[in-house]
Order: sequence, then structure tokens, then C-alpha cells
Amino acid sequence: MAKKVKYSQKQIDQLFSSFSKLKVLVIGDVMLDHYMIGSVTRISPEAPVPVVNIAEKQFRLGGAANVLANLQAMGAQPIICSVVGDDIYGSIFIDLLEKNELVSEGLIQLDDRKTTVKTRVIGNNHQLIRIDEEQDDMIDLGASNMMFNRIKEIITERKIDVIIFEDYDKGLLSESLIKKTIALANAKNIPSAVDPKKRNFMAYKGCTLFKPNLKELREGLKIEINPKSKENIKESALKALNLLKCDNLLLTLSENGVYLKNTLQDIHIPAHLRNIADVSGAGDTVISIASLCLAANTKMELLAELSNMAGGLVCEKVGVVPVDKEHLRTEAVKLLCN
Repeated sequence: MAKKVKYSQKQIDQLFSSFSKLKVLVIGDVMLDHYMIGSVTRISPEAPVPVVNIAEKQFRLGGAANVLANLQAMGAQPIICSVVGDDIYGSIFIDLLEKNELVSEGLIQLDDRKTTVKTRVIGNNHQLIRIDEEQDDMIDLGASNMMFNRIKEIITERKIDVIIFEDYDKGLLSESLIKKTIALANAKNIPSAVDPKKRNFMAYKGCTLFKPNLKELREGLKIEINPKSKENIKESALKALNLLKCDNLLLTLSENGVYLKNTLQDIHIPAHLRNIADVSGAGDTVISIASLCLAANTKMELLAELSNMAGGLVCEKVGVVPVDKEHLRTEAVKLLCN
């Protein structure tokens, strides 16, 4: 196990400053997060369930679009490539992009598609139930080809610094689209980072950074993994690294932190003690920070440290929220600097 490296405040500050110069292409399944927020003071007489008196309703950018929010919060310039339905929720999603000063040039509205909506009912600062409306069959070949052409245009015109695949398994990312995009990225020397799901787990061969959680690694490799066995985790990570022929694997281990594996490094970084309120969106934050560090050519140890830290910080907030740049920078200086 590698010895923990310390950094200077100047290094941390320079890294955080460099994020504002980066253009990031995010390719993945977007969602509309709908929040119904209120208070609970009684149990329903109709069934043993709480009655929530709704005081506020909110729509927020979700799924791969939460990665946009995290990137933007760090000062980067994110662009989304995805599909939504030609429906009321698709229109609300596009309006939210514009309201948040995010570009929608990579977004395609399909008239045969339903926009994914996740409604969370919050009572007394606790999530009580989630209601999903979604369509997860693969988009057709014509729509997929249209998406790849849009990706090529953006990569050529915008001079992208890093590409993120944010796979929620909702039908955008086919094996063909993934392979063509990674081949294009590698040809243009653009690093790629992947937040995978089970269906396309083995399609991301040749990516720069692969970031599964333990459940995704277990399902993707079709093996059992003992979360308490460091040796078992190491063997599983090495197997994935070799099968995918990727440069780096960053395995998130929930309350046990993160594990980084590449040909030269084998590093486990424990989680920092937090007051956990909600784990929603933590994975989006981790891949966002890891990708920015990748684009900034950061040392992999620091990439893992910051990603781990950022994922923990957002878990202190209720709901899906982006990481606060200044909070993360302050935390990094406190915990990582001499």
C-alpha cells in the first residue's frame, strides 16, 4: 500500500483554479428530479403512512445532468449529449438548462421517447418515497447515429478536454455508440472517464478512467466480492482493469472510501467521518471531480483523494446537490496539505 502523499496549498489552489479553463463533454442519461417538500405531523387514517403537507415543489437537473451541475459548480464548462422526450418534462428540462446557463446543443428531443422523471417526496428533511417515470429501452439506430454525429461536431468545434460517460442504463448508451466515441476520443488524445452500469459494463474498453461502485463491479464481472477483504477487492479490480484494458480503475466503496488501481498504483483511501444525510448523487460528484483532475493531468493519488472527499461532502446535504467548490478546496487544504 502506497504511503499517503501530502500537498502544498499552492498545488491545491492552482488545481482548483485550472478547473475553470476546462471544457467537458458529458454523454449519458439525463433525468428530471422533481422534489415535493413538506412536513409530517400525522399518520393517515386511510393507511399506516405519513401525511406530507407539501410546502414547496422543485424541478432540478438529474442523472447525467447532475454531473453538469457539479462541473459547473467547480467552474468548468460542461456540455451534455443526451436525449429527452418531446413532452412537457422534456421542455421543463431544456428550460432548466437555459436557466442554469448550460448549453443544450447536444440535447436531442425524440417524439417516441418519454423523459425520465424521478419524484422524491421529502417530509421533515427525510426522503419518504421516490416515484419513477421512465423508458429504458435502447434508442433506435437513427437516433444513435444522430447522437454520434452531434458528439463528433462538439468534439471538433469545442476542443473538449475530457469526456464523461454517465451511464444510468436508460437507453442512450449502446455498445456501438460507446465504442465509436472512445475510439474517437483516443484518436484525438482526449481522456475519457466512465461511470458504468451493468448492461454496458464491458463495452468501455480503452477508456482512461473506469469508476464503478462495488455493486456495479460485482454485477459487471459476474463474481462475488467480499467488501471486507482487501485482497478480494484488489483481485477483482485487477481483473476489471485487464479485461477493459483501461488505464485506471477507481472503485467507490461507500462508507469505506475509494480504491485506486492501475499498473503502478494500489491505493485505498478511507472515507472521512461525515454526518450522512442523503447519498443521492454522490457518484455523480465523484466522477465529476475525478474527470476534472484527469483533464488537468493531476496525479492519480490526488484525483482519488479529492473525488473521495467530494463524494462525502455532498452526502451531508439532503437531496441531489452539487459539491461546493470553496468548501471542497478548504477541506482539501485542511486534510491534504502539510
